[in-house]
Amino acid sequence: MKTSTLSRLLTVLLFLLALPALAQAEEAQVDSGDNAWILVCSALVLLMTGPGLALFYGGLVRKKNLLATMMQSFMMMAVITVLWGVVGYSLAFSPGNSFIGGFDHLFLNGVGTEANGSISHLTFMTFQLMFAIITPALISGAFAERMKFTSMLVFMVLWSLLVYLPMAHMVWGPGGLMNAFDGGLIGCLDFAGGTVVHISSGVSALVCALVLGKRIGYPSEAMRPNSLPLSFIGACLLWVGWFGFNAGSALAADGIAASAFVATHFAAAAAVLGWLVAEWMRDGKPSMLGGITGAVAGLVCITPGAGFVSPMAALIIGFLGGLVCYFAVAVVKAKLNYDDSLDAFGVHGVGGTLGAILTGVFATKAINDGFDGAPMGLLEGNMSQFVNNILGALLTWVLAAAATYIILKIVDATMGLRVDEADELEGLDLTQHGEEAYLEG
Repeated sequence: MKTSTLSRLLTVLLFLLALPALAQAEEAQVDSGDNAWILVCSALVLLMTGPGLALFYGGLVRKKNLLATMMQSFMMMAVITVLWGVVGYSLAFSPGNSFIGGFDHLFLNGVGTEANGSISHLTFMTFQLMFAIITPALISGAFAERMKFTSMLVFMVLWSLLVYLPMAHMVWGPGGLMNAFDGGLIGCLDFAGGTVVHISSGVSALVCALVLGKRIGYPSEAMRPNSLPLSFIGACLLWVGWFGFNAGSALAADGIAASAFVATHFAAAAAVLGWLVAEWMRDGKPSMLGGITGAVAGLVCITPGAGFVSPMAALIIGFLGGLVCYFAVAVVKAKLNYDDSLDAFGVHGVGGTLGAILTGVFATKAINDGFDGAPMGLLEGNMSQFVNNILGALLTWVLAAAATYIILKIVDATMGLRVDEADELEGLDLTQHGEEAYLEG
């Protein structure tokens, strides 16, 4: 009897001792549904760069620069992938300091099929890679039709190392300065990349446009798009791919992903209306180019708040995004007379900034209880979060502008930024790549 009682007690004791290990094993398990969803989202985000952005930008330039413009996006898919695998992922997501990660995952060391939340570490690494690819590609819209191909490659690599990787670590990395959920000093709510992707690339685009100067003949010479149908297809692919961009940032197939999906779609639709209303009133006609640019502006604006705001708030954010970005492109750009070829700053820089600020206003615990029951945004009484989002946007402006200017000056001094006048007049397709998009006859 005593032996039996003692055996039971030992069994219970061993079970209690094993509970933490069992809980840890269960916690570290990869959920096949979540993992599959994020792999699909990774493919959708890659779709945004090629063919989405490549077609969108490619259709907007003159026909002599179509292939060269598409090539810039395509090359980011190759070059940034290699950079990310060697050192980029480690600097963005390894433990380090408040500004940059360390070298724990150099050459993807320690990145395998083990769980990272409910998905595998490899899946998380791949998903984040797709963001790192499209962000520098967005900048190319500002210097389209005039930067050397070799200089573009060097600039993009340096920009990724000195701007994108620190930004990704500060906002999403462990211990990052702006990581709102990991003790960041300036905790900025950025669900899918308003600061990391759009403000950083948009502000850098403006600096590129100013440093390189205007295209020959701008603005007196008409520089019409070579194919609006190509741009239309590209914009539609961006819209579809953006569901992976925003909803995938939930890192699970859950309610927040569904909310981000809906917010993304609603904001894009409202922004089309906002842009076209402004264009119709000012110019007398709604254009297809305006409609697709408005859609992208709405997608940009909702990115930081996609997983934090309600569908009705997304409608407001999107509509305001269409109006404000139209004003930036149609009015401010004309008054300041800078040559941002494809309006990368007016859409991504302005739209990303507006979206970051409005996220601080409309974020709600009813959608994402990231602060464990505490208010999320200004409308819920969280003034400090609203201020932090403004500070986060300002910090991104300063870092992106300063670093981009320095990188451009270094590249210009060592290898030159612009093609020469004869090459620019002939077109970058032939002079940089030796081929043409449209053959005669």
